[in-house]
Amino acid sequence: MKKIFTLSILLVLTTITTAQIRVGDAVVPYKVTFEGEELTLNGAGVRKVLGVETYSGGLYTVNKYSDDRSVLDADESMSIRLVINSKKVTNKRMVKVFRKGFDDAMFGNTQSLDARIDKFLELFGSSTQINDFYDLVYIKGKGIRTFKNGEEVGYIEGRDFKYALFKIWLGNEPACKLIKGGMLGQNG
Repeated sequence: MKKIFTLSILLVLTTITTAQIRVGDAVVPYKVTFEGEELTLNGAGVRKVLGVETYSGGLYTVNKYSDDRSVLDADESMSIRLVINSKKVTNKRMVKVFRKGFDDAMFGNTQSLDARIDKFLELFGSSTQINDFYDLVYIKGKGIRTFKNGEEVGYIEGRDFKYALFKIWLGNEPACKLIKGGMLGQNG
């Protein structure tokens, strides 16, 4: 009986630590940890172009948010995970879309961020495959650490950079309204 109880507890703990959620064709974890801080999935959504899922995106936060402005203004650790769902999402397309996203998010006023945007875009130089994932992690008071498939590829400093980057998905003119709504827990 004691062995069954111990096995049951171990199974529950394993399930809790590996809990995942399907977001379109992607599977994302319910919790992630960066620099010792645990972040929980606030919400997620899928970007579709002409009926094809291109990527899934999830927002991870310490606190629960339903308001875009609160996320953008918050100076707390948080992360956006992007999971590639289509071979049409190449590194060259990602760079092009990110550049347009920054321009749209900042209404063309990116001058103060241009050098950091260029440095950030260099992080997407390697080829991209289906199921690759990127974590864009804001570390409170510092800046954005970028990870590809769990390995850090670079760091860009500044809360202002976090604001511009997160605004690509959470601003008034988001890259995808379904992902924005999903990240804020408003899609279902």
